[in-house]
Amino acid sequence: MATTGSLPARVLAHIHEDRLFRMPGEAARRGVGRCRLGRVTGCLKHARRGAPARARGGARDHGILPAGRPVGRTVKQLAEKFGLPFEFTELSLGPDATETAARRARYAWLRAVQERRGAKYIVTAHHEDDQVETILLRGLRGSAPAGLAGIAARGRGGLVRPLLPFTRSELLAHVTERGLPVYDDPANRDPRHLRSWVRTTLLPLLTERLGPRLRRDVLAQGRHAAGDRRAWDRMLDLVPDLGLRVEGSGFTVARASVCGYDNALSVALLRAAARRVGLVLGPTRAQRIVALAHRPSGRRLPLGDGWSAEVAFDQLRVGRDANSAVSCALERVWPTGERGTARFGEFEIAWSPASAPVQIERATWTTWLDSAAWEVRRPARGDALVPLGGVGHRPVRRLLMEARVPRSARPRYPVVSRGATILWVPGICRSAEGVPAPGTRAVRLDVIECGSAESDGGA
Repeated sequence: MATTGSLPARVLAHIHEDRLFRMPGEAARRGVGRCRLGRVTGCLKHARRGAPARARGGARDHGILPAGRPVGRTVKQLAEKFGLPFEFTELSLGPDATETAARRARYAWLRAVQERRGAKYIVTAHHEDDQVETILLRGLRGSAPAGLAGIAARGRGGLVRPLLPFTRSELLAHVTERGLPVYDDPANRDPRHLRSWVRTTLLPLLTERLGPRLRRDVLAQGRHAAGDRRAWDRMLDLVPDLGLRVEGSGFTVARASVCGYDNALSVALLRAAARRVGLVLGPTRAQRIVALAHRPSGRRLPLGDGWSAEVAFDQLRVGRDANSAVSCALERVWPTGERGTARFGEFEIAWSPASAPVQIERATWTTWLDSAAWEVRRPARGDALVPLGGVGHRPVRRLLMEARVPRSARPRYPVVSRGATILWVPGICRSAEGVPAPGTRAVRLDVIECGSAESDGGA
């Protein structure tokens, strides 16, 4: 990063050169963290004139130190001075909360603010010193190259860190020169926290022994590791037999490929695929997934934090458990009015009045019903139907299995019924019951699986 020009000008140039804000939108900005109170705000005051994101300030009191609430008031005053909307919350974690618990709680709150405000970005004030500490810490913990890549400038869900190329000292000098308030969190100097110990004890010792080259070498290591991480990500699209498909918060790969590749290659590809969906997958867990791929269909492996892997026929699926996701999905869907939409699990249901076509297909995601007497629910024991154009009753559980719906997803799959009569298993089988006569007034039902190409507007 060139050192010519004012700090705000260099921040803005960095934002444009690296395209950190690729689409216009509102940004929820984290305001309090270590001694960042005036730092990011001071730069943003000048840089936001040319940035495509509208800013919204935010502060949270972890409830760990007594100074949290007064600092929040100061941030609010600073936000008002710059004309920024502002939100404050108390997380009430208590003085014994760990660094990990505090980090998870504040990001959960930031995500909630982002969702509530419809903001496109979350902006934090991580800087170059944070990057050095992170790479060193991960090296001490035995992280693989993906971890040694350090902090990314852009993360999932619109997370942006525009100050990573700038040192703490130059940021602090900038806000001090302008008389902006700075809050130095005492936890930064508390050696009970590992990162604080690295910052105040280990790094000074290493710098004393190795000199300025320490910082350069650590950052270079991070850049090399980041290059390796990018290369593995690109490899995912260059290995056609892998059959990678990213679907919502999960992914699937061809089971035969995972079993057939060299073990080390399979592990590396699975870890790269996991990063695409926001899952940090270490080598040990990746090796367990490779072992799982050799087991019969239907076997499942919990991965922790709401993630699991499952063998589903010729595929290996990795994703979030349905019951771990926060969702407004309904357990049952009934028509409310002539037209409407509703979320059922991982599916979007839409209904509207329409004229019945001459022919209704059996295995599609759209059908027509002869009346508004219907509901969408989960499969129940004993559910069966007579297929449209077929003979004899077919159990729904058998239809789901033949359609290769993974075992873990079958209990949550939508079926359309009228009382105990099954009318339709979307995408799999239309019943001979409730079929309207051609040209008559009918109810059109459309079902879209969220995360599919149709729901994303793809081809």
